[in-house]
Amino acid sequence: MRRLLYILPLAVFVGVAVYFAVGLTKDPRLIPSTLIDQPVPDFDLPPLLTDKPGLKTADLKGEVSLVNVFASWCVRCRVEHPLLMRLAKDGAVPIHGLNWKNKREEAIAWLGELGDPYSRIGYDLENKAGIEWGVYGVPETYVIDREGRIRYKHIGPMFEETWKDILEPLIRELKG
Repeated sequence: MRRLLYILPLAVFVGVAVYFAVGLTKDPRLIPSTLIDQPVPDFDLPPLLTDKPGLKTADLKGEVSLVNVFASWCVRCRVEHPLLMRLAKDGAVPIHGLNWKNKREEAIAWLGELGDPYSRIGYDLENKAGIEWGVYGVPETYVIDREGRIRYKHIGPMFEETWKDILEPLIRELKG
């Protein structure tokens, strides 16, 4: 009985250590989304800017596009922004923005400083659309097909490798 008292804490420790060791081998950007291959959630966001339309479900049908969730307070959004600007300039794919949990004036100033790659920007201060989309944080980028279905979700900043290895081939395939 005494041996069991010594072995039990050791067994629990080993079990917890194995659990965490396995968890550390997983890529945190590969959080599964139940929305993959599902229609875009029903939403209708007002515009962030007065000279550009907002974003709603109907806007995401008829063409392959990206929806990029961003905020001015997000450091990682700033990291990926030059890539978004280049993609917009090259016309690689329409990019729509979902401004998430951000004060309007701060988001507008941020876009004024870094440039605006978005063809539409929905303003989601209260996270209503973010909840529907299953947004964990920013940045997140979704690939939307012509039928308005979410085909891929990228969590974290996009880098050139992300674009070349994952997003560009998928978009080319979806455009057919």
